Amino acid sequence: MKKTLSIIALSLCVITCVSAQPKSLHQLQQEFVDLQFGMFIHFNIPTFAPEDWPDPDLPAEVFNPRKLDCSQWARAAKSANMSYGCLTTKHHSGFCIWDTQTTDYCVKNSPFKRDVVREYVDAFRAEGLEVMLYYSILDTHHRLRRHMINDNHIDLVKAQLKELLTNYGPIKALIIDGWDAPWSRISYDEIPFHEIYDYIKSIQPECLVMDLNAAKYPREALFYTDIKSYEQGAGQHISTSENRLPALACLSIQNNWFWKKSFPTDQLKSPKWLVEENIVPYGKAYCNFILNVAPNPDGLMDDNALEALKEIGTLWENRGRIANLPTCDTPIIERNIAKHRPSESTWSWDGSLMDYANDDNFGSAWIANALVEVPVWQVELTGKEKIDMITITEERGGVMEEYRIEYRLGKSWVKLFEGKAKDQSRVKIHRFAPVKADAVKITVTKRNDTVKLSEVGVYTPEY
Repeated sequence: MKKTLSIIALSLCVITCVSAQPKSLHQLQQEFVDLQFGMFIHFNIPTFAPEDWPDPDLPAEVFNPRKLDCSQWARAAKSANMSYGCLTTKHHSGFCIWDTQTTDYCVKNSPFKRDVVREYVDAFRAEGLEVMLYYSILDTHHRLRRHMINDNHIDLVKAQLKELLTNYGPIKALIIDGWDAPWSRISYDEIPFHEIYDYIKSIQPECLVMDLNAAKYPREALFYTDIKSYEQGAGQHISTSENRLPALACLSIQNNWFWKKSFPTDQLKSPKWLVEENIVPYGKAYCNFILNVAPNPDGLMDDNALEALKEIGTLWENRGRIANLPTCDTPIIERNIAKHRPSESTWSWDGSLMDYANDDNFGSAWIANALVEVPVWQVELTGKEKIDMITITEERGGVMEEYRIEYRLGKSWVKLFEGKAKDQSRVKIHRFAPVKADAVKITVTKRNDTVKLSEVGVYTPEY
């Protein structure tokens, strides 16, 4: 009997240990893609203002959704056969709709008092829906913006993320906005991406980190995000024929992200169009589609939006996995120490000099003069830096057929890579064991056209 009990106990231990194994990033990305369709919920202090970006000093007293019913939101999502929701916990104007201890600019100092994040997560989970959260790095109320960021701001971000990731159960994904975008201009150096990314994963290892940065970074690699995102209203569109990365496309069923007075009578986007031109083709291209539905100042969704969601539910349902997600390079999360550093090159076109290859702008490029047989580009680092990754982004893929990458330490050059490009992708990623270097050089030994380097990144594992 004792032997039998021991075997049962051992079996239970094995089962427990196996089930406790953390999921791989690829597995989490596949699960995210399999969700296929969800609800974005832009609801915050801009709901009570005429603009999506209201006065950052708008008083907390204006936030008062007297009839708030997050269960209505969840039922509406369920009626459209959505799999999850995502709520704007804090938008660009810095108002927090949870019981935060980090600032007075929050829901507890409004007439409403109630924790909206708590009511949202409880309501969506009650309907069997996954829960995601949106969080803005840009915070105009707390003056967290370019050239004004200090250590207190970084501590504020960490403290707020800790509350959101500790007090509300498992969060499937965290969608971050207002960070290293052309319009926010808060760099990944001012608010260190690697540090924040690791901090999030230390609290919830299986929480996907998504930064809405497609306005800047190319679509061929996961730069500073676990999931590639596309904001369709801003002109960012996924290639359904070429995409091989886990992706998210977002759009609003209404004409703005946050509620406006005209919404109850506005013509909404066609349910048939949303299904046939968005949900279905994106699902086949490893892309999850999230549709924003903005609640009104009472905290309810308008009747026309509810009807549209029901109609979507009659036209489409999630029948499970559509395709297996291809393997891809892990996200680039480290600090790029090549940005704006002194660079040199062989002869280039006058209007496209060597510094265009490390100006932190993927829209510009160093263009090697076509008369140069073997183009060379080099960047100087700030002394002996530890590096473990180099990325090369061409203006278009496939030009560099063979090339060499070297690093310098003192007077000696050491070869890191030499040979053929592993594929025709515009972005080439090279990872290696950490080395100390004070310069990096790229030599193109075979090409089929003019070499144009949009951006070269040299990365350090150190914060």
